[in-house]
Amino acid sequence: MFYHDGKLQYPVRVDKPNPQFAKLLQQAIGGVEGEIRVCLQYLFQAWNSRGPKKYRDMLMETGTEEIAHIEMLSTAVALNLEGASMNMKEQMAAANPLVEAVMGGKDPRHILSAGLGAMAADANGVPFNGSWIIATGNTASDMYANVHAEASGRVLATRLYELTDDPGMKDMLAFLIARDAMHQNQWLAVLEDLGGPAVNLPIPNTFPETQQVSDFAYSFVTTSINKENSESTSGRWASGTSIDGKGAFHVRPAVPLGDEPALNATDPTVHAQQQQMLLSDSEGKSFLDKAADFIAGS
Repeated sequence: MFYHDGKLQYPVRVDKPNPQFAKLLQQAIGGVEGEIRVCLQYLFQAWNSRGPKKYRDMLMETGTEEIAHIEMLSTAVALNLEGASMNMKEQMAAANPLVEAVMGGKDPRHILSAGLGAMAADANGVPFNGSWIIATGNTASDMYANVHAEASGRVLATRLYELTDDPGMKDMLAFLIARDAMHQNQWLAVLEDLGGPAVNLPIPNTFPETQQVSDFAYSFVTTSINKENSESTSGRWASGTSIDGKGAFHVRPAVPLGDEPALNATDPTVHAQQQQMLLSDSEGKSFLDKAADFIAGS
């Protein structure tokens, strides 16, 4: 069950409404780096959580906090759109058919669809995509995904910070930037709490390592044909003890270990072209030829 007390988590103030900035803020709401993504990601991870209860409880609380961030950003969008309606109408009245260009980058759906409000969409008006949510049921895997989500969200927030000169918007974004910093550390703290790389890697740590092709478990496969111009084998990943402490990194040139693939003739029921039905074998006979030979022999 969720409750709402009607107050914002942090003050949201807009000194000068800016419809263009309202459109940019949409990315922080419904974009791949946005708050809807992390909110639902953490909540689904919590709802799917099995194991120590502390991880589920923590995810639930952080996912719920992210709802508050969506509320803040939606309020900021609405405040940036206030007083903009007549201005946009005037521009449209003098417009050519290229409405988006004439409206100076403003999103007409902020008026047409949302009535001067925010939408569950990104800065291009593309609706939020639920496939961006990562909730694997593996806590370590989810935490690494969460670090990336908060990192990309913080990058976006810092870019938005640089794109506005409104003191209120800078203050709100500075708060969100700080929360993204905490959440990055929070997810890394969970990984440390789980035992760190030596225990968690490789993920999942429940698969018997004896069943993997061990010779490739710590090989950096170099595919460069201009090795003299490549520095790919000079990094930490190419030599020394592996991060999980269970092996040693080494360089392996990329060489084909398998044969050239040879597929059987096309199944007639998939209705490929007739030319595709002719597959030659080592004797130079097609599948149809061999079928005819078989029938004749019988």
